[in-house]
Amino acid sequence: QVRLVESGGGSVEAGGSLRLSCTGSVYGPTTFSTYTMGWFRQVTGKEYEGVAIIDDSGNIYYADSVKGRFTISRDNARNTVYLQMNSLNSADTATYSCAAQYGRPGYGPLDYRGMGYWGRGTLVTVSS
Repeated sequence: QVRLVESGGGSVEAGGSLRLSCTGSVYGPTTFSTYTMGWFRQVTGKEYEGVAIIDDSGNIYYADSVKGRFTISRDNARNTVYLQMNSLNSADTATYSCAAQYGRPGYGPLDYRGMGYWGRGTLVTVSS
């Protein structure tokens, strides 16, 4: 079982940057490094949109809408995954949630249905 806590959200002007962090507390015999970690975002009334994923081998996937602007990374020693967001625009406004799944998700890499553990989310607001 994993408990996830996000931080780093806030308000920023278009063109600005934010860095999100997600720290996981792992209970049981598994370790943070064995989990695929991902960032998803949601706008009220819409489904989760996969933003970025980093699996247990370090393979990384990005949504087309954020490629070249966002960078996902993980520090297994700190049980933390990061999302560096640059060149933000109003379309990036959403609640960003961290998610985890032991091993590899059973769905596509950016499909929220494959993730079993979720944080509560942190709001990112980009003003134009």
